[in-house]
Amino acid sequence: MEQKSVLITGCSTGIGYFCAKALQEDGYRVFATARKIEDVTRLREEGLESYQLDLDDSESIKAALDTVLEQTGGTLYALFNNGAYGQPGAVEDLSREVLKAQFETNLFGTHELTCQVLPVMRKQGYGRIIQNSSILGFIAMRYRGAYNASKFALEGLSDTLRLELKNSGITVSLIEPGPIRSNFRKNALAKFIANIDQQHTPFRTIYKKKLAALQSSEDVAFTLGEDAVYQALKHALTDKAKARYRVTAPTTLFWFLKRLLSTTLLDKILRKVE
Repeated sequence: MEQKSVLITGCSTGIGYFCAKALQEDGYRVFATARKIEDVTRLREEGLESYQLDLDDSESIKAALDTVLEQTGGTLYALFNNGAYGQPGAVEDLSREVLKAQFETNLFGTHELTCQVLPVMRKQGYGRIIQNSSILGFIAMRYRGAYNASKFALEGLSDTLRLELKNSGITVSLIEPGPIRSNFRKNALAKFIANIDQQHTPFRTIYKKKLAALQSSEDVAFTLGEDAVYQALKHALTDKAKARYRVTAPTTLFWFLKRLLSTTLLDKILRKVE
């Protein structure tokens, strides 16, 4: 049987890296992309087919996809849109530029790549679009406004795309992880320090606690390993792909709470979440 090809974004570390290695071991032809050339070099040294792809750069997106399609003879079985980061900070401390940067990576670049892949999948009559979303794609939590907004938007766009692709042979799935062991907090810490004024804000005291939490190496409650996401990804690559995969206990819990509770009650619970 022809080897199925999968393009993955954000493979330098964490979920993308783990899934790229695991899919290759499971017999898929994996194209593991990363933003930095040094990460691409490392991935190649580890035996992965890797190319540079910066979701903030349209030329980079097109060049990477063109190269992948050249390698596959113009076909692609699946796209796993995993590349993203989290920008912490209260909503009123987010500048327009910082919010725009969050959307460039987490939504606009993902959307652009997806739209370039779709004609390929339409032509071949099949394909899988898999979006790595988050529990914060349907539940808003404090001091995560930029990330919340980008993932809410990704979910809305993906739901619409799924409706529009009915009977096309192309499926659209959302993976919604809760806390997963990765470099997410480390990267969020760097963005917090770089982009949030911690002194001239009503949230000075709260930010001290947030900074300590981001610097902590301890897992938050209910944290799972990257394998939990991989199990969802593997299922989404099969013929019976689901529209949504809720990963970790908090994701499942809050999915039901949002449907059962009033906004007032849910807000009371969410205000207690750090």
